[in-house]
Amino acid sequence: MLFNMKQLLNKAAEGSWAVGSFSVANLEMVLGIIKAAEETNSPIILQIAEVRLKQSPLEIFGPLMVAAAKNSKVPVAVHFDHGKTLEKIKLALDLGFTSVMYDGSHLTLDENICMTNKTVELAKQYGAAVEAEIGCVGGSEDGSEDIAINCTSPADAVRFCKETDVDALVIAIGNAHGNYKETPHLRFDILNEVKNSVHLPLVLHGGTGILPEEFIKCRENGIKKINIATATFDSVEASARNAYNNSQIKGYYDLHSAEIEGAYLNAMKHIEIFDCSDKAELFNNGGNKNELL
Repeated sequence: MLFNMKQLLNKAAEGSWAVGSFSVANLEMVLGIIKAAEETNSPIILQIAEVRLKQSPLEIFGPLMVAAAKNSKVPVAVHFDHGKTLEKIKLALDLGFTSVMYDGSHLTLDENICMTNKTVELAKQYGAAVEAEIGCVGGSEDGSEDIAINCTSPADAVRFCKETDVDALVIAIGNAHGNYKETPHLRFDILNEVKNSVHLPLVLHGGTGILPEEFIKCRENGIKKINIATATFDSVEASARNAYNNSQIKGYYDLHSAEIEGAYLNAMKHIEIFDCSDKAELFNNGGNKNELL
């Protein structure tokens, strides 16, 4: 069932659980993650970042993601992550994505507010939700840069939310994209101050490598969407490699199954940590992206 991301996050905000937002790059990842969601009766988000489009063209892969969501037995939102251009954001919306993110974390606060408002106005025409980022999550979505972490200023977050109409806010609390070089030390003081000030579902990027107990603390303190990308890619690669090493690959479809299994196992692990199992029951009236219009 295709849902608006705002529906999922607002329902999660009523409890202590969070929605897993899983980055995908091929059919096998989509199938594995949907399988985990359906087996655990969990609402989820499928997402792809603009920087990944050179490997997975949006015109081809986007419709697949939307179709998978529509045909799922559980609520699934389809999200365009780390949008850098309004052109690609509009394309995602045209393809049926139910939420988009404009990533203005590299801009000044004024510029970020301006570009985010343009994204909000565009998304409203489609009834889609909007995510934005304040501060700067470290690393980069494709691993090509080592961007320094710039923790979110709670005062900036308050101003940003007053001057935009976003549905979810990414904050930087010591988290980073990609694999961590050392154990991250999250700034829960910043998280709590922002949570108590902005009253929006908060988003954690750079989830790979964060300890389960810190995930739990995050979801119990305002984080309602947690992005998982590198962990999925690593799990899919490891599953395929292990299948080859154990002589389990006799042809293409064995590889296909191994990749699905890798995505499935990683999603199952994070669904348990995020405590979103059986939360699909909260949406038992059914629905789709148009319900919030």
